[in-house]
Amino acid sequence: MHHPKLCLPPLSLYIHIPWCIKKCPYCDFNSHTKTADIPEKKYLMSLIDDLDKSLHLVQGRKLTSIFFGGGTPSLFSANAIGEIIEAVGSRVGFNENIEITLEANPGVFEQKKFADYKANGINRLSIGIQSFNNTQLVALGRIHSSEQALYAVENAKLAGFDSINLDLMHGLPGQTIDLAMDDLMYAIKLAPKHISWYQLTIEPNTEFFNKPPLLPTDILLEEIQNKGRTLLENSGYKQYEVSAYCKGSNEALHNMNYWEFGDYLGIGAGAHGKISLPKEKKIIRTQKTRSPKDYLNEKKLYVSECKDISLEELPLEFMMNALRINQGVSNKMFEDRTGLSYQDILPSLKKLKEQRLIKDSDISICPTKKGRMLLNSILEYF
Repeated sequence: MHHPKLCLPPLSLYIHIPWCIKKCPYCDFNSHTKTADIPEKKYLMSLIDDLDKSLHLVQGRKLTSIFFGGGTPSLFSANAIGEIIEAVGSRVGFNENIEITLEANPGVFEQKKFADYKANGINRLSIGIQSFNNTQLVALGRIHSSEQALYAVENAKLAGFDSINLDLMHGLPGQTIDLAMDDLMYAIKLAPKHISWYQLTIEPNTEFFNKPPLLPTDILLEEIQNKGRTLLENSGYKQYEVSAYCKGSNEALHNMNYWEFGDYLGIGAGAHGKISLPKEKKIIRTQKTRSPKDYLNEKKLYVSECKDISLEELPLEFMMNALRINQGVSNKMFEDRTGLSYQDILPSLKKLKEQRLIKDSDISICPTKKGRMLLNSILEYF
């Protein structure tokens, strides 16, 4: 069984900046509390070197998006961010409508830099608010207040950002339906183009995992989700993915590329990548060295892991992403992005259509409303 149909999909770039002022108790990302000054210049040189060593994976493509994630990328100076963008532009090149996102905290210190980020090439800001409720913010271990969060959005607009995403969580410790809706109302009033509204989950290797807070019951969670979705949609935010809502056609290009099983290069400590190699008829996943100390050590390699996705795993890997999108994906995209034949998954799709978990269509694979509530059950078929 080969990948006879494997095509070269769009390419995006993920850049990981691993430091935070303080690690949040729910966070399982590769983030490290900054103790002294961040070795910005040294890390910048390593990122560019890491990119240079990854250029063979570009295969002639231009980038559709860049995403600076973390950690807290807004701890880096605007000049450093600008230098990275410039280095990437000269080495890889950009699509005409490239989306370049920076994750930022609403802290006062970072807000001063918003206009400079804009001037240095960032065109989309993703602000990690999580909640507008001060009690919740303390419970989540966040270091900003709800007042700072409101200022952050205003300052981002004053800095000239037209494309802003607000990250919000629901299902917080002791959260009632009213409190969850209040959070959304605050966000809606600020009128960003995009809202990411996702459920707090307790992950291994986090403080919350060792000392779990009391979270809302499943029945309450479902009610929060239904009410929240209705509120967002009535306010002009369409849901286009499990936890993503936007006005008009302001979908996050970078995230859409993940969900549509596109390719992405990952540079920086612990960054993940996924690359299609049509000539070699395979798809690989890469991971970079996790610890910033090792990543900055010239004697060590950047790549800590590089493995082929097996043909058996591919349908599940594709569906785990694609079925998160409300409108689903075309059969052709399944074939292009996995290189497998649509016939391979027909028996599974037939069963899912019979149970009304995916829509009865001959051209696309799309979950029904019921299917969206039961995504995990659907994935068991692949």
